[in-house]
This record gives sequence, C-alpha cells and structure tokens, in this order.
Amino acid sequence: MTEDLVLPAPRDGGTGPSGEPLLEVTGLTKHFPIKGGFPIRRTVGAVQAVDGLDLTVHVGESFGLVGESGCGKSTTGRLITRLMEPTGGKISYRGRDITHASRKELAPIRSEIQMIFQDPYSSLNPRQTVGKIISGPMEINGIEPEGGREKRVRELLEIVGLNPEHYNRFPHEFSGGQRQRIGVARALALEPKLIVADEPVSALDVSIQAQVVNLLQKVQDELGIAFLFIAHDLAVVRHFSQRVAVMYLGKIIEVGDRDSIYTRPRHPYTHALLSAVPEVSLSGEDTGGRERIRLAGDVPSPIAPPSGCRFRTRCWKAQDKCATQEPPLIQLSGNHDGHLTACHFPEEPTVEGRAEDIVLDPALAALEEGTEQ
Repeated sequence: MTEDLVLPAPRDGGTGPSGEPLLEVTGLTKHFPIKGGFPIRRTVGAVQAVDGLDLTVHVGESFGLVGESGCGKSTTGRLITRLMEPTGGKISYRGRDITHASRKELAPIRSEIQMIFQDPYSSLNPRQTVGKIISGPMEINGIEPEGGREKRVRELLEIVGLNPEHYNRFPHEFSGGQRQRIGVARALALEPKLIVADEPVSALDVSIQAQVVNLLQKVQDELGIAFLFIAHDLAVVRHFSQRVAVMYLGKIIEVGDRDSIYTRPRHPYTHALLSAVPEVSLSGEDTGGRERIRLAGDVPSPIAPPSGCRFRTRCWKAQDKCATQEPPLIQLSGNHDGHLTACHFPEEPTVEGRAEDIVLDPALAALEEGTEQ
C-alpha cells in the first residue's frame, strides 16, 4: 500500500476534450428564495447560488471545478445529478434535455449519473450494513447481476481496496478513508457513465487523500467513466483533471485545459488562487520566483452580488467598465483553443513573480510595515 501514499504524476497528453459531449450545461441557474414579513410571509430576495453557468463534460473526461467555499460548486453538482430542481437554464445528458424531467422520465438514466458525496460520515446510513448500502442502488433499479448481488458487492469492495469480508459490517466500524471507499463502491454499483465527485477527499487526512485520488484515477482509466471533480485543493485537481473551470460567486470565470489554467492563467482571480498555494523549498532556497497576491475580505454575498464583473470588488485591475458591463466568457488573443476567460483587463499569461506583492488588505499591509520597522 505504500505506492498509494503519493499522488501520481499528471497524465501525459489528453489535456483537451476527448470523445463526444456527454453532459452539456447551458445558462444553469439556481436561486434560493428568502422569505420575510409577518404575518404574511413573502419572498423578499434570493440567494443566487448558481447564476448562468455553462460547461461541457466529454465521454471519459475528467473535468475539474474549483473555487472558494460558497461559490456554488456543490450546488452545481446537485443540480447536474438532479438532486435539486434548477431555477433556469438547460441540462442535457447524451443529447437529451433532463432539466425539468420528471422522476419517471429520469428513471432510465439515474443509473448512469452517480455522485460521491463530500462527507463520508453522513452519506452512509448507520443502520445498514455495507452490503445493503452498496446493493441498494441495484435493488432499486431492479438489477440482478450474474452470480447475484452479494457476489457483485464483494467484487466492488475488492475494486476499491477493501476486504470482501467487510460485507456485513456497519459504517461506524470503518475509518474516514474506508467510508469514502464505500461511497465510491456504491457509485460504481450501477456502472455509471458520469460520476459527480463533490470534494471527495476534503474531509480526509493527506495520506488518505492520496489513496482515494489514486483509486478514482484507476477506476476512470479502467472503466472509462467521466468525472466532474469538484474541489478546492488545486494540487489534487491538477493531478486528476484534464480540463479545469474556475468558479466565482455562481459563475465560471475561466475554463481551459490543465496546462493553460495552471501555467498561463489570464483571469486575476485565477492568478490569486494559484498564488495562494503554499510553496515549499526543502533545500532552503528562496521561493520568491512565483507571484504573490493576497486578496482583501471574503466573497461578496450571493444575495446581492456586485454589478458587472463579480470579482471587481476584490480586483486590483478593476475600472469603471467592470462595474457597468459583465465580461463575456470568450477566448482571448494568445490563449489556446478552448481556454476561455471572462475579464475586461486580463493578466499576462504567466505565473512568474512580480516586482512587488499585490496586497489589497490595508490592515495586513500596515502590519507588515510595522514588522519591517
């Protein structure tokens, strides 16, 4: 098991779309109404969790979705799997519109779209055995595998690195990493074409994270399953995903192949995200060769997002145009094919160090000046 403790190197090639479109999302919107008033309660506003999102996942592709907490990543995953009803937009799966499909209409494709949940502790029923949890989807869909469901469950346990003898155990008898493996086995039970993995490793220890990521990568390579991999750990996304989309306050602000996003980003927010990743030098050499950007404050409230560009309130390049016009998600001059950016004043395509750090937090700047004195 020692080889599972290290993340594998990024895959060679295959950084662009592969195969035909499997999932197409256009203008996807989800607004949660806010009720107020007494004695008659009425809608007084809405939380704009997802607001006009476009993305495409191809057959067999791993597509990463990254962003700060609260930007709408998990809501997007639940909308795509139809665990939530969209407010607007369109979701197409294999050319079929499933945006507002009924439960009966969704039944034939439910088995093809599965989800791995973020919390391995609350996503498993504590009153059911592992065998019951994994065989449940097969029972619901009336699937009787060759040799019986119990045999298939034991095979799945082996695939995800667990002992087949764990069949009769309960979730509380497992560690966090083992529980997440059970969640992966449950998602694989129906042989899906698409798995939405909602931060599947964020609640696990670092060594266990590597084991689960290796497992998902092995499953995808062997079974050809497409993944929508939702996470905020940029290192994990870089190793697992072929294409990456950066999300901010309900919208995608940059999308492209892995190399373009990590080595030639154009949106200021993408630059800020990458500059926040810790850089360690084991040799004791100065690691100041990479840019450093420190943003002020938190993400604005999705109840009343800023006009125009939603990142302008934290952006060092914002101008009057950014407050009045929302930038379209387009391919900028010099970008590779498929590398789209939504910014009026994009950054240079590099992550090299700047002459001076960009510090937008006045309190932090004052603190640093006091320390230097």
